[in-house]
Amino acid sequence: VGIEIPNKVRAQVRLRDLISNPDFQNSASNLTFVLGRDVSGKPLYTDLAKMPHLLVAGSTGTGKTIFLNSLILSLLYQNGPGILRFIFIDPKRVEFPVYNGIPHLLTPVIFDAQKTVNALKWLISEMERRFDVLSAEKARDVASYNEIVLGNNGEVMPYIILIIDELADLMSSRGREVEAGIVRLAQMSRAVGIHLVVATQRPSVEVITGLIKANITSRVTFQVASQVDSRTVLDMAGAEKLLGLGDMLFVSAEI
Repeated sequence: VGIEIPNKVRAQVRLRDLISNPDFQNSASNLTFVLGRDVSGKPLYTDLAKMPHLLVAGSTGTGKTIFLNSLILSLLYQNGPGILRFIFIDPKRVEFPVYNGIPHLLTPVIFDAQKTVNALKWLISEMERRFDVLSAEKARDVASYNEIVLGNNGEVMPYIILIIDELADLMSSRGREVEAGIVRLAQMSRAVGIHLVVATQRPSVEVITGLIKANITSRVTFQVASQVDSRTVLDMAGAEKLLGLGDMLFVSAEI
């Protein structure tokens, strides 16, 4: 039996230390990113390609957006724009504009719901186009396709990461279309290198619907307001008892 007791002095987890760790530097996957440290202080990394999508929840000020920035910086550190492209959706308009100048963006940061719906429709058509390309090359997924084209001095197919910083705002205005787009991509896009990271600070059943939960099985939860919110995200209690300021629970099919 083990009992966890909070430290008297809160330790800072620095992204620089985790990125410089050999376990991260020598990772075989292009989509490995920093999770943080476990209860014993051991660095934790995971592979977005294996998840293959991620749901992030947490009340205001608990570390959700800092986690998203750490994920983004981890991926930028390893990949040039020829390997990795991003689509950022930020209804709050304050978190992602700092990335507007990077060459990895497929489009400037998106703020409004209609452009979000358009981006989801474009991703679905891009997903279908990529399936046709993979089928023509007899490749099972984007990694095997890239091996084939690199052997023939061809152009690789970049991974695409869609990151939504506040799902609740989109669900309140264009809920049906946003949900349909997310679910369609989550069901099929893994093989063609398109991955979703969806975050919200209001983890209610109206925002994180049953269909979204069923198709995004990897979840990071920071401190939430109630046991009900914890069960909505994780299907278990516990996140309401977290300490805040980056303290989180991680659930994935890998573990």
